[in-house]
Amino acid sequence: MRVVRPGDLGAGDIESWRELRAESGAPAHPFMEPEFALAVGRVRPHARVALISEEAGGPVSGQSVGPAGFLPFERGRFGHGRAIGFGVSDVQGAVLRPGLPLDAGELLRACGLSAWEFDNLEEGQGLFEPAAARSYASYVIDVGGGYESYEQALRARSPKFLRTTLAKERKLGREAGEVRFVLDERDPAVLRTLMEWKSAQYRRTGRRDRFAKRWIRDLAEFLFHTRAPGCSGLLSVLYAGDRPVAAHFGLRSRTVLSCWFPAYDPGFAKFSPGLILHLRMARAGADDGIGMLDMGRGAAEYKDALKTGELTVYEGASVRPGVGAALQWIGREPSRRAHGFVRNRPRLAGLAQRGLERAGRLREPKRP
Repeated sequence: MRVVRPGDLGAGDIESWRELRAESGAPAHPFMEPEFALAVGRVRPHARVALISEEAGGPVSGQSVGPAGFLPFERGRFGHGRAIGFGVSDVQGAVLRPGLPLDAGELLRACGLSAWEFDNLEEGQGLFEPAAARSYASYVIDVGGGYESYEQALRARSPKFLRTTLAKERKLGREAGEVRFVLDERDPAVLRTLMEWKSAQYRRTGRRDRFAKRWIRDLAEFLFHTRAPGCSGLLSVLYAGDRPVAAHFGLRSRTVLSCWFPAYDPGFAKFSPGLILHLRMARAGADDGIGMLDMGRGAAEYKDALKTGELTVYEGASVRPGVGAALQWIGREPSRRAHGFVRNRPRLAGLAQRGLERAGRLREPKRP
């Protein structure tokens, strides 16, 4: 086994990664493709990829006879590793040949890691699932049978929701100009507008502003220009007249759209432009070969309204015994348990959310 920077992967390594991922039978999430690791490697200096070889003496030591897997990660202090793009990557894990006999502790040792932390581990990652501390629903929209089938199911399940949203779309057109939708907008100025909306939303709701971190902005801008069959940046925009009123930036493969950063202009909130945007994305995506929109983990009313099902992702850390593992546990587990305690108590969760929103309003700049 060898560990390299993502940018040092050869063309053969990248092709092997794609082939192994295709053989896994898992949904074609673009976060699990080599292009995402390559993009993170450009903005995160400690990004690494472990290349696991099929070897005569076992998968980690012995004579190499061919590629058998890849583990992308970021290396921190005390040998503490994290999933690559931790904090913004919505699907994480290793890309392995099916049936590869591999021990998690042995793999971490070969990577020089005392722990490997994840917050969106993909379902079916048998190597790391036993180390999960929590599981979460990741909400999906299945349009594999075509948008019309999805709309019929939505109409049967939530007729008032669909009727109201479509009425708001018509009203938006009457009051603000003709409504049009672009699935793949290539104007980088609109991406910057989306980032501004999203930053304002984070502050308004008392959450950490992801786009305040330069590396996340740079990552999104780089992926905006990435074009690969398994991982392409996709900026989708809802316009009223010539003005963007809602937008989403995510990553797509041929068949999966990983929803990442949706936001809208608050001045148009009464029209529910975010819901209109998602319905338009589902329709246009289905017409373009996308079978599933993954809206990610985290409960939200719009996800409950739009979803057709759920996948499962996991949070936790695979660790090797030692000082580094103890430091990782001390640093993360108390916080994780506190979050779980609040999340499982709706009244406390509501109080916490209102507290975040009040803090966000206090941080908002005063208007002259």
